[in-house]
Amino acid sequence: MTFDPNGVGIANGNLFGFPVTEADADIVIIPVPWDATASYGKGTSDGPEAILTASTQLDFYHPKLENAYQTAVFMTPVSSEWKAINTKLCIEAITYIDFLENGGKLEENIDFQQTVAVISEAQHAMRENLRNRSKELLSQGKIVGVLGGEHSTPLGLMQAIDDLGQSFGILQIDAHADLRDAYEGFEQSHASIMFNALKNLKNLSKLVQVGIRDIAQSEVDLINSSNGKVSTFFDWEIKEGRYTGKTWAQQVDEIIEKLPQNVYVSFDIDGLSPELCPNTGTPVAGGFKLEEINYLLFKLAESGRKIVGFDLNEVAPGSDDDWDANVGARALWNLICSVEKNRRLLLNLC
Repeated sequence: MTFDPNGVGIANGNLFGFPVTEADADIVIIPVPWDATASYGKGTSDGPEAILTASTQLDFYHPKLENAYQTAVFMTPVSSEWKAINTKLCIEAITYIDFLENGGKLEENIDFQQTVAVISEAQHAMRENLRNRSKELLSQGKIVGVLGGEHSTPLGLMQAIDDLGQSFGILQIDAHADLRDAYEGFEQSHASIMFNALKNLKNLSKLVQVGIRDIAQSEVDLINSSNGKVSTFFDWEIKEGRYTGKTWAQQVDEIIEKLPQNVYVSFDIDGLSPELCPNTGTPVAGGFKLEEINYLLFKLAESGRKIVGFDLNEVAPGSDDDWDANVGARALWNLICSVEKNRRLLLNLC
């Protein structure tokens, strides 16, 4: 099947309407429709389907990637089974979180202890499923990405990359540090993804966080006690640097300098300014324009480092419009194009 980059987008079940199969793909996206531990706004479990729908409305010229439409990317089907499990558990989670917010104590309530146990068991199964699926794809030489869902979802992919035995770092674009230990009783919470990465990934050598602007004291303490393993570029420090004359280009060079040779990119959409993602689970004032993150991603792609995996998460479609999905689809397109640019450069294809 041929693809006309100048024609009408075709909803063929694949991202962007590209005529690519999993077997032919260089990049495979695994959607994870899960937001059971989201503690403020729900809806990110609908993100993968909404982004898929919006993706065919894009145009596919990219100024940083020649013939970008020839990128061989494939997204596996959104699991209706996991979506149904998530829907059921979200109902229970909302009641439980409301209990906590009204002063309830988990250790004093047997019923909610059971709720946490059931959700945690489901998350463990989901994580192992993703880990095994990712290992299979990585063994075929494919680059794997996760499309969430809440930010807890890519842990299984991170573990699969860790299982390869090579040292790597994580570039985290986010409004939150996600360094909580078992937030609200959930070990695999959306607020704990980087805590779990530091705790469980034996080959993780560096975590570089960009745009953090909503953070707990315990997370600051963890950063300060990490002996340099965690480098955090806080949003307020980035902005203060600009106010005193530093350019974004200079700041990006400083960010990339902190990263090792192999890099995993974790992109939480709430790292952007909230007018670009108003329905995300926990929007925070401040943040980046999409073009600023695109600049960072392509500078990383061109730095000689290797992008070994990635995720985009926390996109929640609105009930009245498709703005979040539209921005999410464009964020994903640029992320994929930066990964493809990096792949081509390392293979001397461009």
